[in-house]
Amino acid sequence: MIWIINQYAGSPYHGMTFRTYYLAKNFIKKHEVNVFSASFSHVMSSPPDVNRNTTESIDGIIYHWIKVFKYTQSKSVSRVISMFLFLFKLFFLPTSKINKPDVIIVSSISPLPIWRAYLWSIKYKAKLIFEVRDIWPLSLIELGGFKRSHPFVWLLQKTENFAYKNADYVVSVLPYAFDHMKNHFLDIDRFRYIPNGIEIKNQVGNSIINKTFKVGYAGTIGIANALDYFIEVSKILKDENIEFHILGSGPEKNRLMELVSSIALNKVIFHDPVSKDQVPVFLQKMDALYIGWHNSNLYRFGISPNKIFDYLLAAKPIINSSGAKNKIIKDAKAGFSVEPENPHAIAEAIMKLSNLTLEERKELGRNGREYVEKHHSYEKLAQQYESLF
Repeated sequence: MIWIINQYAGSPYHGMTFRTYYLAKNFIKKHEVNVFSASFSHVMSSPPDVNRNTTESIDGIIYHWIKVFKYTQSKSVSRVISMFLFLFKLFFLPTSKINKPDVIIVSSISPLPIWRAYLWSIKYKAKLIFEVRDIWPLSLIELGGFKRSHPFVWLLQKTENFAYKNADYVVSVLPYAFDHMKNHFLDIDRFRYIPNGIEIKNQVGNSIINKTFKVGYAGTIGIANALDYFIEVSKILKDENIEFHILGSGPEKNRLMELVSSIALNKVIFHDPVSKDQVPVFLQKMDALYIGWHNSNLYRFGISPNKIFDYLLAAKPIINSSGAKNKIIKDAKAGFSVEPENPHAIAEAIMKLSNLTLEERKELGRNGREYVEKHHSYEKLAQQYESLF
């Protein structure tokens, strides 16, 4: 029996995030899985209808929705209060009718549930695994500009230290995260790198030959995605036969749309978000795909973004603008990696791809597809996880 506590666990029916769902989908081949998640998060596109704590079976996974209030912005006091409310309700959650766990996994973003999970692990003599996707509070300090003395940062630091000290294993999607964790009570024997992944599907269709070279981005439109530089590239290449397509939603979308409108960039096209199973349709219409980050020291621990694996599975060449320590696109031989926040370098990479033959671009796409199938299928990642049980 596996319990997974992830305040932001989603499903293909509710929206992001998907890691917990796809791991659990593979776990249920051998284990019963209970997922404890909040009834609302800012990344959900269709939150569940929850009047009280509600339990439902989703594709064989038992979800326990813990009711929290809705908030409008990801960076808000309301979101922080929602984290504390979720933790508070975990302490009073009736679990007598739920089969006792052998393994308890706590998955960030919010690390706070580790306090409750630890007590459950003692009570049920269950193995405790702490999964780190974003390193908190370091992300708040280095990306959000918070001071270490801030009360919320102080609490998160105590929580992080407690988790690393008491978990049987700490799993991270970031390959070099141990460089940070070793200074916070974690020893190397309890660290495991299990990256993000993707459910492998036969979704690659025939390549579309466009009259105009189309570069696409699909995913959240937020500050971390550094799309200002993507738009800046469209200005640099305004005289080229190239279009820039952005699919998705997020807190930065309206601002970026207004920016594009104000400078009359008619080659930047925004698309409304679609369901996860429709994203590959969009990707197949593109000639190349873009993903970028800001130039931040935080990425010294590596990156493992889900959208990269969507891109690789689509078998399309990729431009990756990142200073991260790991070089996924370079390792996969699937496109070009350039330095972050450098629109001229991004523009040069796009021009290089546009000047390749169709067969050369197909080869880059095939390389990426083969790489993601070998290293990032959720079936294989779940097997790595099960070795810890």
